[in-house]
Amino acid sequence: MDTFSKIISLCKRRGFVFPSSEIYGGFGSCYDFGPLGVEAKNNIKREWWQSMLGGDKEIVGLDAAILMSPKVWQASGHLTAGFADELVECKQCNKRFKKDEIKCDTCPECGGKLSKSRKFNLMMKTFVGSVEDEASETYLRAETCQGIYVNFENIWKSMRLKIPFGIAQIGKSFRNEITPKDFIYRTREFEQMEMQWFCRPENADKFFEYWRDRRIKWYLDLGLKKENLRTIEVPEKKRAHYARRQVDIEYHFPFGWHEIEGIHNRGDYDLSNHSKHSGRDLRYSETDSSGKEKKYFPHIIETSVGADRSFYAFLTDAYSEIKGARTKTTKAVKEVEILLKFHKRLAPVKIAVLPLVKNKPELIKKAKEIYSLLNSHFSCQYDEAGSIGRRYRRQDEIGTMYCITCDFETLEDNTVTVRNRDTMKQERIEIKKLVNFLKEKLEE
Repeated sequence: MDTFSKIISLCKRRGFVFPSSEIYGGFGSCYDFGPLGVEAKNNIKREWWQSMLGGDKEIVGLDAAILMSPKVWQASGHLTAGFADELVECKQCNKRFKKDEIKCDTCPECGGKLSKSRKFNLMMKTFVGSVEDEASETYLRAETCQGIYVNFENIWKSMRLKIPFGIAQIGKSFRNEITPKDFIYRTREFEQMEMQWFCRPENADKFFEYWRDRRIKWYLDLGLKKENLRTIEVPEKKRAHYARRQVDIEYHFPFGWHEIEGIHNRGDYDLSNHSKHSGRDLRYSETDSSGKEKKYFPHIIETSVGADRSFYAFLTDAYSEIKGARTKTTKAVKEVEILLKFHKRLAPVKIAVLPLVKNKPELIKKAKEIYSLLNSHFSCQYDEAGSIGRRYRRQDEIGTMYCITCDFETLEDNTVTVRNRDTMKQERIEIKKLVNFLKEKLEE
């Protein structure tokens, strides 16, 4: 089994990601994040949010509606050929493919003859109201950033912001992908973490470089291996229709190098278009040193991250196999053990509490008391099923940072064994000192 298949198997077995609607046979390219998956993804989103709103730049947050006026998407260019894939269709099996993915003139599935290419818009259509007619037709948003642009004036004026400033948002987006693939990498429903930085036109190039470098550093600081990360300067012909400049941050997945974040210089494309289509003057107004009012459309530097894709990258980077069984308490010492070496800030479970055996009532009671103590401070699991060695392995498979073993010595002197996931080092710590000890370890 290749690494790609092993990661998918681990995700389901350990509660990270499940196929959506599985009991009904699944629903194409849709996935549900299980208890550990949602915890890990929430940790990623929390780190991103803090890096944006907790830094040295003035950035505020927004949570815009998924449903917006169809006029928004007309103004943004999403209802034109600028947001469409070129498709070909097999005349024999009727399957559709992106034109740029076809290597020859015949169907890759059955060898049949292909049709001429045609444009296929990626927007997902829906209806609002009680009657399905054109008057009630709208779309699920294809990107979160448009909610930021249409609220630009509201936010700037209500928060009394001065250029340069940013607006950040995390939320779901939807695209009717023709060829969703590679597990959760390309799906029809996905989550984005986007920040739009508004600046004077003459400063756009400087801020582009700044945000590109800062975003790369974010991934490295959270443990992604440098050799698995690269940036690609996208040539003009391949850029998004709004981009004056575009750099993609790519990760080396088991299925190749693929984008996990885009840095774009969008110029004044968005604000000027929404201003023209809405009739509202969305120019920013400021007074220069001579007291004269100046109005202009700010240029926008965008950082657009796929939350699901970044989760996938962090999970893949953390995945490793240890041959010869590092958990020596297990009998099968020649087995391969799986270790998820998440960064401590991303690990879905920080602490596991394990009684040495489960047939000693006083030991179980003490272990549960310790679990209650720690669970109010950290994300914890309690596990008493199976041998202690197998329980260590289960925790390694989900990336738990520290395992707390409650043994017979605990009943005598109120100390426990603390096992470090990465070093395997074990220390005896007094229960009364446990919370502070773990906080120091997780925060250092």
